[in-house]
Amino acid sequence: MRRLLNRLRISFRQHQGDAFTRAYALSLSRRLPLLYLVVVIDLALLAWRFYDRAPLVLTAFGPAFGVFGASRAIYWMPNRVGRRTIEQLRHDLARMGRIGGFAGLLFVGWGLSLYPYGDSNARSLIHYLLAVTTISGVLGLAHAPQTALRIALSIVVPSSLFFLLAGHPNAVYVSLVQVMVTVILLSVTYGHHRDFVRLELSRQQLMRRERQTAALASEAHMLATIDPLTGGLNRRAILDRLDREASHSQPGEAKPWLALIDLDGFKHVNDTYGHAAGDEALKTISRRIGELPFILAHGRLGGDEFAVIFDSGLEGPDVAEAACDLVGTIRTEIPHNGASLRLSASVGLHRLCHEGVSGALERADAALYKAKDRGDGSVMLFGPEDEAALQARIDATRRFNDCALEDRLKLLYQPIFDVPDGRIVAVEAFARWSPDGVTWQSPATFLAIAEATRRTGELTRLVLARALEECRPAETGVGISVNLSPRDVVREGVAANIAAIVRNAGASPQSVTLEVTERAILADPRRAALQLRAFRDFGFRIALDDFGAGWSSLSQLRDLPLDMVKLDRALTAALPSDPGACAIVGMIVSLSWQLGIDCILESVESEEQVAAARALGIRLMQGYHFGRPATISEALAVTRREVA
Repeated sequence: MRRLLNRLRISFRQHQGDAFTRAYALSLSRRLPLLYLVVVIDLALLAWRFYDRAPLVLTAFGPAFGVFGASRAIYWMPNRVGRRTIEQLRHDLARMGRIGGFAGLLFVGWGLSLYPYGDSNARSLIHYLLAVTTISGVLGLAHAPQTALRIALSIVVPSSLFFLLAGHPNAVYVSLVQVMVTVILLSVTYGHHRDFVRLELSRQQLMRRERQTAALASEAHMLATIDPLTGGLNRRAILDRLDREASHSQPGEAKPWLALIDLDGFKHVNDTYGHAAGDEALKTISRRIGELPFILAHGRLGGDEFAVIFDSGLEGPDVAEAACDLVGTIRTEIPHNGASLRLSASVGLHRLCHEGVSGALERADAALYKAKDRGDGSVMLFGPEDEAALQARIDATRRFNDCALEDRLKLLYQPIFDVPDGRIVAVEAFARWSPDGVTWQSPATFLAIAEATRRTGELTRLVLARALEECRPAETGVGISVNLSPRDVVREGVAANIAAIVRNAGASPQSVTLEVTERAILADPRRAALQLRAFRDFGFRIALDDFGAGWSSLSQLRDLPLDMVKLDRALTAALPSDPGACAIVGMIVSLSWQLGIDCILESVESEEQVAAARALGIRLMQGYHFGRPATISEALAVTRREVA
């Protein structure tokens, strides 16, 4: 018997844990008030049936017990249970079994004590109410199976023994039916409890998954919108915010301002104090920007560039003043490991219109470009004249992208003279592009467009092929010089393609000089050096253009596979009057001569410059003094000109 009870206790054991405790309590709060109501009604019926037959003290127990049942019903009302703490609920569930078993014994004891005072009908009522109470208790406590088991045992066992000992004619049958029904009810209760546990476990698992999903979604949102370094918005998020600000404003309503900020001096901080200092500077600046008034949102677009959305209520002078305050905030020293980091910023401003996010960025970036040209700490607003220039550039870009380059391209040539011999050794090809077939633009205007439309490679191939066709270096004995774009300097396979063009034209690579700028080399020195060596391997001559323009490093003369350097026009202009310029040029010429590299002085415009260059030992010169860019026939005709 004890083993059976232990197995029943284990089978009917409630699950532990805060989630199950609250689930049990909330489920019971929807059942227990009804169960106590049934008990109160049963007590009232028995008390009313026996009030004139049994002693008053005995019948009065029913109403007193009913008051207890009513108080318990109120105690277990759902609104009260929902406000209790886990500890209180755990305490309620723990004592429920004791209260249930004790109440069952009191009820059956009181009912059986009335048994001798009733006739057969009254005794049948006792049988009926005991059965109803048992059924109600077991079913009502399906989610507290141990309490249900105690109530069933506290009612069925005493009542069955009483009926058997009382000599009732149907005692055996009544007791047997009562026991069988109770066992069935307990089995049903166990099934309900098992299903409840499974459902609750599934619910808890679903909630855990929902929490995990919410956590992952939150993390994904953070990764998608927050810059991990500064803690501000990242590029995607700030652009989304900009799009919302632009689209939510009503027609005729003022729109917010977009400010693009580029830090001045950030590279110096990184190179001097390390990347940790640079990161600290970015974090501090982002925090300072967020603390300023009139700012709706801010974020980092990448590197040392930030975007700020200013309030739409600001007018032009107001937003310029706010941007100046922002620059002042950025200029405030940033302490880092005992050092003071000093930065400034250039700001480009544009008020959103109808152009969308990409258009707003383009206009603010144009204003930022102007601000950087003016110097550190400048603030520039994108104005009507900037809009006109932008539209012209957009139109030119569209025309360049859509045109057949071979039909819109022509070449002009400027001779390169060997001054002592008075002869042309080469001509430099200058491309001219026409958007309409009437006006012609120089590379200073359209080269940036070619890079933006990714047609620089096509442009280089066309220029080289046409220059070879027009100059015929194999026949004239005059070499040609062609400028390479920055992309050509680092793009793989260019050397082989250019060599194939020269071979197809029947020319020798030795007659072709490829000019590269220092900026193109500095963009990726390693790849540029490899590419220049590839050109040299095919037999091309390599010239470093604009040497001395401010980017120069004498180590390039040693490390790069160069055949000549072309001295920058600033040095040429200063030669006749500036001893320092003469000293610099003399040093470059001497070093180049020792390395076997030719020097060309470009942008020569006067006889004084020619004389100063000759005094320093420079033979090769180029410039308006010898001839402006012209057709190949006009350029070659300059050979008949007397050159001092």
